[in-house]
Amino acid sequence: MMKYRGYQARITYDDEASVFHGEVIGTRDVIFFEGTSIESLRAEMQFSIDDYLAMCAERGQEPDKPFSGRIPLRIPSDLHRDAALAAETEGKSLNAWIAEVIRQSANAVRSDV
Repeated sequence: MMKYRGYQARITYDDEASVFHGEVIGTRDVIFFEGTSIESLRAEMQFSIDDYLAMCAERGQEPDKPFSGRIPLRIPSDLHRDAALAAETEGKSLNAWIAEVIRQSANAVRSDV
């Protein structure tokens, strides 16, 4: 992962072309960049994000933020009940309990990588 101004990018390498490809993730907008070295890739990422933000400003539109912290979630009513009971059992709000479960799962995935 490469990070800049709150945005993150997934990086892949094309061995045939000897080129790194980057894609900013976590936004609805598409931001791609590439470079032949890590240094050029980082510079291209910064240029692409700065260009995207400038384009948004010129158009008078709000740039897509990487994450707002809000997750619209629809789950079956029985799962909702079970989660609420589990949260209450642990003395937590449902929101805090869900955030903790997601954090634990995300940390487990990150440690597997």
